[in-house]
Amino acid sequence: MTYAVTVEVGLPVDAPELDALQREGVVLLLRRGLDSIEGIEGPDGMEVDLLDDVVAVHPGGALLKLFVDAPALEFAEDAAREVIAVLLERTELLDDWEITRCEVELHPDLLQESLDAADGPDAPPADPAERARRHADAKASSGASGLDDGEVEDMRRQLRSLAARLEAFPLESFGYSDDEEKRVVGRETAEVAAGALVYAIDLLVDELFGDLAGLEEDGPTLAESDGAFMVLEDLPPQFALHYTVLFVRRLIVTAVALTGRLTQPHFGRLNCVAEEVLLRLLLTDAEVTADTYGLLTDELRTAWEVFADEVYDDMDHAWLYEPAAEGIDNDPALAQLGIAPMGVENWFTPFSEERHVHPYAANADEGPWDDPE
Repeated sequence: MTYAVTVEVGLPVDAPELDALQREGVVLLLRRGLDSIEGIEGPDGMEVDLLDDVVAVHPGGALLKLFVDAPALEFAEDAAREVIAVLLERTELLDDWEITRCEVELHPDLLQESLDAADGPDAPPADPAERARRHADAKASSGASGLDDGEVEDMRRQLRSLAARLEAFPLESFGYSDDEEKRVVGRETAEVAAGALVYAIDLLVDELFGDLAGLEEDGPTLAESDGAFMVLEDLPPQFALHYTVLFVRRLIVTAVALTGRLTQPHFGRLNCVAEEVLLRLLLTDAEVTADTYGLLTDELRTAWEVFADEVYDDMDHAWLYEPAAEGIDNDPALAQLGIAPMGVENWFTPFSEERHVHPYAANADEGPWDDPE
């Protein structure tokens, strides 16, 4: 069975953050090391095949996604951890980096299904597209049915505890204030809203990696694929022919950079249309999470609206989702109104010289909407 294993590696304690040039160097080192690997020896000498990998580097370290063929989840995790540990040890400039996380992440409902039916006739299908379809169906039909009060409260506590990790935005960014006259939502609601965004980061990034694997198998574009996708199908549909493997890779790198800034003290501003769209998707995943656990309320929606009002410069990107506005992305009148171009070829273009996107996403030699031949 093919497993997608997430491996996070971090800088040594007290090491300064990586600048743009250093990040490019780390990508090269990791890429060179992974390309030299043909197979992985798992526990007890069992062979585990490395089918594909994706590397994204951020100021505090790197996020790697390894797609491995292994007989069981535990073998996949152990083999992935071992190969990255050896890679770091053998790479002189990275030998003091540390693995901070290594795991196969599944949607909670699908994980329980997998555990319950691991050896039975209802075992989850081996076909990645069918697994993605089931995941998408579970996401679409989310709700709190079947959850007892204890599970709901456990999730409420977990989300509230995660709120502190959203360092870039205090609870005031979600409408809470110590001053009752300025308070829009209660403290608990603001904490749940912030924590749900942190929780949704893993969901969004994993969904993007899943879509990448599906498109690599069933592409070459979303419009030409019969597969089921968790994120790509939530993007503006008029650009479906432009959603290629290379486009998704650049979207993933942008997502990692964006969500990484959310958990750092200084977020700055949204840099491009792709970041605006990704934040919209992150808010959707946060809402789905709250709804799944029976925590979604009008007050919680208000907290996210307050947050969106603060983070977005404007909501012009929402036009991309309006059927009546199809074609507006190419309207020359937009520039006269001070509106940034919103065609898919402009998604990774910084809004101004003061804003920046990840070098991989901003590659000027070839457009982010087409794969190189």
